[in-house]
Amino acid sequence: MATPKDLPDVGGFIRDLRRNAKISLRQLAEQAGVSNPYLSQIERGLRKPSAEVLQQLASALRVSTPAMYLRAGLLDDKEGHGVLAAIAVDADLTMAQKQSLSQIYETFRRENTRVAEAQAEAEVAQADQPASQAADLANVAATGPTTVGGTPTEAVLESVAVTEAGTAPAPGSTTIPQKKKAAEAAEEETS
Repeated sequence: MATPKDLPDVGGFIRDLRRNAKISLRQLAEQAGVSNPYLSQIERGLRKPSAEVLQQLASALRVSTPAMYLRAGLLDDKEGHGVLAAIAVDADLTMAQKQSLSQIYETFRRENTRVAEAQAEAEVAQADQPASQAADLANVAATGPTTVGGTPTEAVLESVAVTEAGTAPAPGSTTIPQKKKAAEAAEEETS
């Protein structure tokens, strides 16, 4: 775990985030549901906030809770939270950009985990399968999903876009209004 001297103090981090967001101490205290004097003491390093208070402050400041926990020394950086923290504190990015980057990063991490698990399964299956089938499994595990004529990265980015925009109807499927219109047209043709 990171030591306090390895990380900037959480109070200074909160103060910097508050100033960058152009929010007064009183406004942040109200939004986070803590008292104004308590928040002032946190920012000055006189008090160490609990995980619950850090979560409330993260929400009020619109940064990820893991980024806040990391800065407070409650999380290790082994799980990639350093990247999330860097995204969260980048003053050049808008909130929407920070959220999109965080989602894409997490999607890539989940996909890499899935591919690693698939490779492990392929290695186990390789011992039980004929050579050609095992090679096919290993190839799919190594590349992950791909788009038609695309790359694995494009498939992951498409999945993020679908997640953000909502699911689209499958190709060739029709929606309820389209089915109703088709049924009405067929009925008119028969009469």
